[in-house]
Amino acid sequence: MKFEDYHINPAIKKALDKLGFKKPTDIQFKAIPPILKGEDVLAIAQTGTGKTAAFAIPVLHLLHERKQYARQDGIKCLVMVPTRELAIQITEVFHTLGKHTRVETMTVFGGVEQAPQISKLEDGIDVLVATPGRMFDLVSQGHIRLERVEILILDEADHMLDLGFIKDIRDVLRHLPRKRQTLFFSATINEHIKDLAYSLVTKPIRIQISPKDPVSKNVDHSVAYIGMDDKRFFLERVIKENEGSKILVFVRTKVRAERVFAAMERVGIKSETLHGDKEQVDRLAALNRFKKGEVKVLVATDVSSRGIDIPSVEYVVNYDLPDVPENYVHRVGRTGRGTQKGKSVSFCSPEEKPILDVIEEYLGKPIKVLDIEKQDYNATIDFSSEVKPDLKSLMKEIHDFEDATKKKKKPKKKK
Repeated sequence: MKFEDYHINPAIKKALDKLGFKKPTDIQFKAIPPILKGEDVLAIAQTGTGKTAAFAIPVLHLLHERKQYARQDGIKCLVMVPTRELAIQITEVFHTLGKHTRVETMTVFGGVEQAPQISKLEDGIDVLVATPGRMFDLVSQGHIRLERVEILILDEADHMLDLGFIKDIRDVLRHLPRKRQTLFFSATINEHIKDLAYSLVTKPIRIQISPKDPVSKNVDHSVAYIGMDDKRFFLERVIKENEGSKILVFVRTKVRAERVFAAMERVGIKSETLHGDKEQVDRLAALNRFKKGEVKVLVATDVSSRGIDIPSVEYVVNYDLPDVPENYVHRVGRTGRGTQKGKSVSFCSPEEKPILDVIEEYLGKPIKVLDIEKQDYNATIDFSSEVKPDLKSLMKEIHDFEDATKKKKKPKKKK
């Protein structure tokens, strides 16, 4: 079935055609019809399978059609997401697909001035994409009213629960009409998601696109056993051996991100960092430079592993293994999206072996191991561009230091 065969507004078909989208993905094929019928949906599908368009296409159609006959003001669709980056990305999808419709979409999130967001809200919108914190601030101030919401969407629902947004989700329901359409979209499913979904919806249609291997078949992923202190040398090697490729590097903490950035800077490799300690404007700037290819290496914490669609990422490096096994799937899913092929390698130090075991248990099979011979391992370190002082240089530094110390201690002559 092609998009042209769907009973959706020609304005949306026009946008899909301009994007070159002819046929729906599996999740789109299964989710669009029940959403168009007004059904509640619980959809589970791998990352990179087109989940955002799976709900954006039918929602845009429904709101565009209703807007032709009803002129009521107020937000008609609320999309709740866990991160600012994901909120921006989903808003861009709604804008692109809804370019020729009457549907107005905007996003609100924290970390930036709220005045421009309030001004846009006052102009009137149909779809609000929001992170919980800023949304509740604006609700309490009276700038956001949700009593006319007809459709509630929770995207990356499992991640929202991981981040402790369950109370926020339940709180927002107090502001919504009881009669509404509710859509849950996620890449992974667990008991929390199921319990939450079934407590909030009426006889939902459950759609699950889950092959035996949770990692996309388009991704060639492997693991390499590397000492913690040697990881920077092997990252340098991966980057230099894949010159011109867009490489996304995942680390465990914000501090690690900055250390890896500094290590790459020492060997002449330009990169950007993306983590929660950066100002929102700086995070967006770094992400945009990486998306445009102005910078080829982005060092990020798991803030970027969930749902963020960065075009043409050829390589993902797990510099540190993720503590949560599901995040392994989300991380490597940043490459090999759609019909593209991608590669991923994970650096596993001896102390991280238990984490690897848990990840492999979650995947249901072992990850392919890259065997590195001792000679090759040592050569990677020896041929690094990082400046390593030789013995002569070290001796000179010691000699200079001792001379300087003696001069300081030398007593002044009496006049």
